[in-house]
Amino acid sequence: MTDRGTLAKLGLLASLYLSQGLPFGFFSQALPVLLRERGLSLPSIGLSSLLALPWALKFVWAPLVDGTGLRGFGRRKGWIVPLQLAAAALCVALAFADSKRALVWLLAMVLLTNLIAATQDVATDGLAVELLSAKERGLGNGVQVAGYRVGMIVGGGVLLLAFARVGWRATFLVMAAILLVATLPVLAHRERAPLVAPGRRPGLGWSAWVGLVKHFGPWLAVLVSFKTGDALGTGMLRPFLVDSGLGLDDIGLLLGTVGFTSGLLGALVGGWAVGRLGRRRALLAFGLVQAVAVGLYALPAASPSALGLVGVVATVEHFTGGMATAALFTLMMDRARPGSEGTDYTFQASAVVLATGGAGAASGYLAQAVGYFWHFVAAGVVSLGGVLVAARVLREREEER
Repeated sequence: MTDRGTLAKLGLLASLYLSQGLPFGFFSQALPVLLRERGLSLPSIGLSSLLALPWALKFVWAPLVDGTGLRGFGRRKGWIVPLQLAAAALCVALAFADSKRALVWLLAMVLLTNLIAATQDVATDGLAVELLSAKERGLGNGVQVAGYRVGMIVGGGVLLLAFARVGWRATFLVMAAILLVATLPVLAHRERAPLVAPGRRPGLGWSAWVGLVKHFGPWLAVLVSFKTGDALGTGMLRPFLVDSGLGLDDIGLLLGTVGFTSGLLGALVGGWAVGRLGRRRALLAFGLVQAVAVGLYALPAASPSALGLVGVVATVEHFTGGMATAALFTLMMDRARPGSEGTDYTFQASAVVLATGGAGAASGYLAQAVGYFWHFVAAGVVSLGGVLVAARVLREREEER
């Protein structure tokens, strides 16, 4: 039975991660479609994923976020609230941008929003690690992923459908309003953590990063391989659907609503199951089914007559991906040291983003070279390789104990 204190923590985290998933959901769904409709090549679309680079580089400024804050406002809250308000302000600015230069503004917005959200994520992740006890982390990470997925459902499904009907300005004004409402729970939160982490302040120098690499050791191999196959495969999913004849509305409904809803449910189930199966068993089991699901995209890519399967495969892939992500995030939290929670967690998350971002950037080149069918087959194989790496690293860790 979940007590009231745990429910309050989960509600706060859900609102924070929803805020991060909202704009990212819209941009990740809309941008590949809009670029493809304007005739850009598959490699160019794949390279657009580099606009998410702030998520990979946030570890550089994570110690600053981890060790400072607004006195009297909170170590974590002092970053989260201003950045969320800045994200809402950017949405308002984009709503009134020159529609003739819409694509240029959209690209700039994606980059700035990623910078703001990535910085906010450092503080949010630090807050999550501090708030959740070891027993709460499985469910907490399920809710974390689910909250992010809800944001992506609203942004990548509801707002994407609205974008096709009511246009540019109304869509971004609604997005800004949702972000403002989602700020209310953190405004009401009383942060009890000290302004600066007790005992030590995370370093910013080269030696600090070397120390982090040594601390995590072989675990880094798991971080850079576990989600790479998934990113490689899904990086070309939307262009594949466009080339198959699906329109913006169909893609928004299929991936932005149905797919992300499946991912939300998968995250909740996965977070709950982590506590029942154990960390290691959950990570490997969920990673295995995720690898199979990614490879299944090859079925609708095999022939036009099999395109009807894409809805089923997308549902399965998002569900299993949510389960695997919840398990991975729980293990990442376990490896964050007291006093530098935001830095340690962010360093791990950046390793994941660097690997998946690289895979996404390369996905267009692979798909163009071998075709969609073999692209998805290769992605499934790469995903399976990540599970094998995780199995070996976790087994060696248990033997050391």
